[in-house]
Amino acid sequence: MRFIPSAALVLAFAAAAACSDTLTANDTAAPGPTLNWGPAPAIFPAGAQMAVMQGDPSGNALFTIRLKLPDGYKIPPHTHPTDENVTVVSGAFRVGMGTTFDLATASKLDAGGFVVAPANGAHFAAAQGETIVQVHAMGPFAMTYVNPADAPSAGK
Repeated sequence: MRFIPSAALVLAFAAAAACSDTLTANDTAAPGPTLNWGPAPAIFPAGAQMAVMQGDPSGNALFTIRLKLPDGYKIPPHTHPTDENVTVVSGAFRVGMGTTFDLATASKLDAGGFVVAPANGAHFAAAQGETIVQVHAMGPFAMTYVNPADAPSAGK
């Protein structure tokens, strides 16, 4: 898992903004207040909401989604077949690597924090306070729980 300090991200975004202050025909903009939130797919534990920002998570191309997670929401250890790029939009997100859910080993990411969970690397997460994260990855989106009993479809 690679972490980029929030200050470095702020400087990178500021530099990018200074280079261009207008959108071109190829740009996509999705302001926060107009997002269409709905229940996250059943692959996620109950309680999360999701909004698609760009692309189709079930397709074979890049996609961007936002997840709105209630306080205390937990995602058990799982893997994805592609890198998962996660940016914390608001709240606090605890992310750890490994096959055992252990918040004592997780890193806390506040708004602006960024993490890459590598393809096939087991990781877990939890929200502290209501938290919104943005996930950018290559589709199709897939999630495999390390312990099959943790999968929502297992009856939990």
